[in-house]
Amino acid sequence: MLTDAIAALDGTGGVLPPASSAIVFVLDGLGAQNLAARRGHARFLSAAGGRSAVARTVFPSTTAAALTSLLTGVDPGQHGIVGYRVRIPGTDEAPNQLHGWESHHLDPRAWQRATPIFETEAVRRPTFVVSRSEYDGSGFTAATLRGGRLVGVDDLAERTLVAAELAAENPGALVYLYGPDLDHVGHRAGWESDEWSETLERVDDVVRRFSGALSPGTGALVTADHGMVDVPAHRRLLLGADSALWEGVRVVGGEPRMLHLYAEPGETADVARRWSEAEGGRAWVMTRDEAIDAGLFGVVAPEVRDRVGDVLVAARAAVAYYDDRESDKRPQRMVGQHGSLTLEERMVPLVRLGAFA
Repeated sequence: MLTDAIAALDGTGGVLPPASSAIVFVLDGLGAQNLAARRGHARFLSAAGGRSAVARTVFPSTTAAALTSLLTGVDPGQHGIVGYRVRIPGTDEAPNQLHGWESHHLDPRAWQRATPIFETEAVRRPTFVVSRSEYDGSGFTAATLRGGRLVGVDDLAERTLVAAELAAENPGALVYLYGPDLDHVGHRAGWESDEWSETLERVDDVVRRFSGALSPGTGALVTADHGMVDVPAHRRLLLGADSALWEGVRVVGGEPRMLHLYAEPGETADVARRWSEAEGGRAWVMTRDEAIDAGLFGVVAPEVRDRVGDVLVAARAAVAYYDDRESDKRPQRMVGQHGSLTLEERMVPLVRLGAFA
């Protein structure tokens, strides 16, 4: 999407009409099917008509992998952020790919292997990142958004107007605009909750006002990184120390709807068999080689291969898998979830506004 926006700025044709400045607005957690099911709460976005389409996000359908692909233009198999928690090869550490950079001493310029688009574009045009101020200086920001000037604005409505103003005042600008509100509410209360619908109404109004604030010549794309599936409490599977499914598993990574299981040496086949026999009816269970051969991560660089779990468990039913041996039980309260291969998780809206409409 960023590459399409750049082509529009350069006037080189492609899928978007020419624009004087471009904004890519990511509404974290707004899946195309979630939006369609709650279209009465999002009248502006739903009324986009011919300006709207859908796109397919990457696998795993998780924020770290999807945003990195959006911001580098390459698949997870190339940039190396192949899940929410990923094992550092040769260790038993599986850091969180959004927040674990500093605590695990990950180098943003090395662990994330691709050059961010903003770093490349900054030499020839104004580039801006308009997001929450708390993200300034984080490892994930450095890994994916370096090159863009971060403008921290904590209120979503104000943030969108600042982005529109930056695009108007800096001809040729490329602007990344981020809104995590729906994702935060969805994880806590579920996308089918009244609270999520109320948040969607507010977000829809923000997008409507943002569209009206775009200067002539500025084009904007509104999209998302993933959709969501609600997993009720009775469908969250808590696997304790006595579970046979942990036999042969050395490290657990990924997230509850898309596990990376790193096996003990020589145990991959047995781990895959046990999980297939127990959970094959409600999850896709595959080995690393099967997933890579199927192209799920795109073309996988040799340096990235060992970051992928020996066995992957991707939920297809409304279930989630938790390692109940972990002392932190807070993730077990999460309702809205994502990461797997279902259409609910992978299909996202793509709405054109301003010069892109």
